[in-house]
Amino acid sequence: MENLLVRERYKVIRVQEAGEDYAFLEAVDIQDREKQMCFLNVYEGSLLPVYLNCFDQMDDCEDFQGMFLQGDSLVVVFAYRSGTPIDQVFYRGAEHSWETRMAFAELVLHKALSLSLLPPEVSCAAMLSDNLLIDLEGRVMTSWHITPMEGMNSRELAYLAIDQVKKILLARFASPVEELEFLAQLDSGAYKSITQVYALWRETKDSIRQAYEALDKKNAFRRWLALLWKTIKWKVKTAKTR
Repeated sequence: MENLLVRERYKVIRVQEAGEDYAFLEAVDIQDREKQMCFLNVYEGSLLPVYLNCFDQMDDCEDFQGMFLQGDSLVVVFAYRSGTPIDQVFYRGAEHSWETRMAFAELVLHKALSLSLLPPEVSCAAMLSDNLLIDLEGRVMTSWHITPMEGMNSRELAYLAIDQVKKILLARFASPVEELEFLAQLDSGAYKSITQVYALWRETKDSIRQAYEALDKKNAFRRWLALLWKTIKWKVKTAKTR
């Protein structure tokens, strides 16, 4: 499929996924003066009417560049975005400052809020780990690999966003109790929309920040002692609630 020319405009240079009724392609717009790259999502068969309806509601997405029918296929064009997938940046053992973690938790939640304006078949796929691209200079981008997913809705978007935030903040020895309580609330199942998740973050992020700042003011030994005592109390508390 590489080097295929779609609509005499988009030259396919890489196939990232190809299935019976769906394909995700990297292409070059040869009609563009700067030969910009783009992403193509191609849907066929029973997927075509579903995604034709979805992508007809994309006015709020600045990366959406249009769609067209070619034969029995629906071709959807997005701006090209490159970066490092979130799982390769925020993983257990990764060394990031608490300031970086809080900043990117905020950015990911903002991204989820913006995606919530789109149809859930699009927004949920866009919130998958391979689609969330991290630039540690301070950006979260989307690679727009909109693979078909069944049963998606606004609740699923919230759950996906929660999973991503938990990777970033990551309950660990260095976490103050305020952060652990926030993560426990996310795990409670009480927050079923991204607006509820974001509202919880807005309510608690200042207390988390203040707790980290208080730890930073301690010398290394007193900070370690405070975290050790916190860990013991947290384990006792969570053991009682099981």
